[in-house]
Amino acid sequence: MTDIIVIGGGVMGLATAWELSRRGHRPVVLEQFARGHAQGASHGATRNFNNAYDEAHYLDLLVRARDGWDALGEPGGEPLLRLHGLVTHGQVDIASVHARLGERGIPSEILDAREAGRRWPGMRFDTDVLWSADAGVIRASAALVEFERRIVAAGGEVRWNAPALSIREDAAGVAVTLPDGVVHAETVVITAGAWTSKLLGTGLPRLRVTEETPAHFAPLSEAPWPSFNHHVDPASHPATVYGMPTPGEGVKVGFHRVGDEVDPDDRPHRTTHADALADYVREWMPGLDPASAVHLSCTYTSTDDSTFILERRGRLVIGAGFSGHGFKFAPGVGAVLADLVAEPAASTPFAGIPRTTAAG
Repeated sequence: MTDIIVIGGGVMGLATAWELSRRGHRPVVLEQFARGHAQGASHGATRNFNNAYDEAHYLDLLVRARDGWDALGEPGGEPLLRLHGLVTHGQVDIASVHARLGERGIPSEILDAREAGRRWPGMRFDTDVLWSADAGVIRASAALVEFERRIVAAGGEVRWNAPALSIREDAAGVAVTLPDGVVHAETVVITAGAWTSKLLGTGLPRLRVTEETPAHFAPLSEAPWPSFNHHVDPASHPATVYGMPTPGEGVKVGFHRVGDEVDPDDRPHRTTHADALADYVREWMPGLDPASAVHLSCTYTSTDDSTFILERRGRLVIGAGFSGHGFKFAPGVGAVLADLVAEPAASTPFAGIPRTTAAG
């Protein structure tokens, strides 16, 4: 009998196992794929550390996550957060975001379009811009390595190529069936990403799995690049645009949550919206070569309203539905899930999306 099993070795599972190990547990993480795989949502060199939220629960979770990122130190001699700043502009209430950030002591300022264009000549602006210096990118692949290193150093275990075939709760605990036998635990944390519904079946809010294909574009100069959110006119472009500089790969640009719905075990790896993305870059990013796109593929697992599922059901603790904006929150999510392991009735602002807005 193992104390705690975590199913899923992406960023959420590893962050949860790390947090549990900080509290004296020795969790066992089971991941169906090999270390460094690109089948899910956690691979790649960078993710946005985007703080442009005006919802209290996300900002509370962001503050908790920031504590975790800072506690991970400087693996490889560099912090996991590269705080080169974030610009947010377009059809969004930046005054509200600015105010909410200020309430938490997170620095930000509002710039006019002319000043923003002077600072970042590779981009074009037609509205005021919210600038936050305390944002940027996460060294995503380095974070996964550091989480695993710390879990193992604390006496935990990460098992790669160890798919959970089924989960069965009984009076003695939870039985997890693997290809080579059955392991038992008192509590199982499920952070299985795109495979959550396949593993748990019905009873959760609807989880929609899509394949998203952002791209890296080549810069045309040495001009500085921030991370960015552009809330575009939906009549002109498919969805909100996000992006960030990725050293050695270019500037990543993508539409948020526009990909085709897929079976995670049978992804077509088909690029979508490539022409629309190039058109966006041509219009709004004069500092990038719109013909240079190198697309990449990842999955989003989304609830209908993008709210995270963080809850406990019996001996199962579930983290799912991070809807393409979860990576930055991973240490905070891990702390919330660890709270739910320790205290079944622990309160969380993310108790699953209201059933009135969920299908299935």
